[in-house]
Amino acid sequence: MHAFEDKATGKEHLALTLGSIGGGEPVLIRLHSECLTGDALFSLRCDCGSQLQSALQQIAETGRGVLLYLRQEGRGIGLINKIRAYHLQDGGADTVEANQRLGFEPDLRDYGMCGEMLAWLGVSRVRLLTNNPRKVEQLQRQGVEVVERIPLETGQNPHNLRYLATKADKLGHLLDRSGMARCDEE
Repeated sequence: MHAFEDKATGKEHLALTLGSIGGGEPVLIRLHSECLTGDALFSLRCDCGSQLQSALQQIAETGRGVLLYLRQEGRGIGLINKIRAYHLQDGGADTVEANQRLGFEPDLRDYGMCGEMLAWLGVSRVRLLTNNPRKVEQLQRQGVEVVERIPLETGQNPHNLRYLATKADKLGHLLDRSGMARCDEE
């Protein structure tokens, strides 16, 4: 476990590493933004906790990898505002609309510190577990070679179908919509 402080924001982030990650071979990684409700409280409103568990399992099965745990709760709006957004969602807003009604952009997360964290760890080539094309783009802009994007679709349930559809439709996440239909029918 390695801790990093983003001097620009004062936020502290973690890198969990397993095995030998140096040497230039592509490393399996996950950039995971903190989600207290999903990661620790097992919320069914999102897929975050399931994605975290799946990423850690895949890294363990591979025998080497990195999980960057980024302190960017609620797509960067913080825990209190995330709870406010939940109340707006309970009233009919989707996750993007709720953030916008609170005066925020749909996604305020910044992955600018990830390149420095990976460089410090000696990782320059990655196999990235993500559905979010922004993560691929931002890592590449920082000089990290993304040799493969590995989909991380897990945790779909009847309580988060609208959330997942909104991520695909409004935020450009690369999700298999047929899986959402199957989940909706169950």
